[in-house]
Amino acid sequence: MKILKYLVVISTFFLSTISYAGTLVINSNQSDPRANEVMHAYIKAFDEAHPDITVVVNDFDTEEYKVSIRNFLQADPPDVAIWFAGNRMKFFVDQGLFEDVSDVWESAGFNDSMSATKGALTVDGKQYGVPYGYYQWGVYYRKDIFDDLGLNEPRTWDEFKWVCAMLKKNGVTPITIGTRYLWTAAGWFDYMNMRVNGYDFHMDLMNGDASYEDPRLDDVFDKWAELLNAGYFLEDHAALSWQEAITPMINGEAAMYLMGNFMVPFFEDAGMVDKVDYFQFPKIYEGIGMAEDAPTDTFHIPSGAKNKEDARKFLAFLANPEEAYKLASGNGVLTPNGNAKAPEDRFQMQGFKVLSNASDIAQFYDRDTHPDMHADGMPGLQEFMVKPDRIGAIRSRLDKTRKRVFK
Repeated sequence: MKILKYLVVISTFFLSTISYAGTLVINSNQSDPRANEVMHAYIKAFDEAHPDITVVVNDFDTEEYKVSIRNFLQADPPDVAIWFAGNRMKFFVDQGLFEDVSDVWESAGFNDSMSATKGALTVDGKQYGVPYGYYQWGVYYRKDIFDDLGLNEPRTWDEFKWVCAMLKKNGVTPITIGTRYLWTAAGWFDYMNMRVNGYDFHMDLMNGDASYEDPRLDDVFDKWAELLNAGYFLEDHAALSWQEAITPMINGEAAMYLMGNFMVPFFEDAGMVDKVDYFQFPKIYEGIGMAEDAPTDTFHIPSGAKNKEDARKFLAFLANPEEAYKLASGNGVLTPNGNAKAPEDRFQMQGFKVLSNASDIAQFYDRDTHPDMHADGMPGLQEFMVKPDRIGAIRSRLDKTRKRVFK
């Protein structure tokens, strides 16, 4: 019998990975309390199913992890690293820092059970990670406020602007957002561009094949600026984290938040989830497909891992439909495991319907484009939200970055 079940090591920025023979070292970015609890419950389930393996978990702050991963993958890699699909993964694959795990996909049956997300984990025909959750984005809103003001869910851009105007007229901030960590502004850009210009152009931009000074982006920023100049967004959002920006919505001071489904537990913890509902980001133009952001969260084996054998067992554990379901649903997201039971939570059911009917699926701005591009792109988008009149200079600067990064 194993005396020590698993160790947890907390990192505030960069922690040299604890590693010794017979252990499985996992670096985790799940620092939010609910996400951390759910991830550790999953790791504990794996640990109990494999009593011969001692698991060590290094917990990092979510935002600091994004910086630390470049260092620890090269200097002191763990056996398993949590990360993201799409170009965020490919960046490390291209540097030879992530292990080919196509054999796990084959042996665990993921080629069938997780076929919907396989493309986001594939580079040159090989898989370099295993997905454990994906989720819809959309507009979460205070249904009780909408009902009190006689407002319906907007389906078109004109309806959305009218709802914003009515909310502001009645003393409610229409849209809350916290852009201190930048990616929330990028979410707005994703949806505005995909609704105005469509998925193909958006991906051309993400891949460096279209210019940030392309005239087709004029309409994107003009429409976004309509909302900004009308004062529909929460003031001082650049000083707030995305979590802090939820408070005005919980307090009834703001009505809507464009966000991923992982925010639902905050409403549950506040005891007011029944007052919240969800709608798909509205259509802007007829004939443009309703593409969606559906980021995919993943497990990877670093190329320099010391215990790849047990790491493969950890990735293969996602074939357990019950544990895969609990890991995803506990985080308010959908499991990619097609053998798991269907979602029961109303938000997950709505998200499943939206994603099933989406014209295309994107990963998210900072996952779809090159890391050096989003390092400049996201600050630029936040700057636009604060000073929309600077858009010409911002776009010129971003296109210079594009030319340098994708040369």
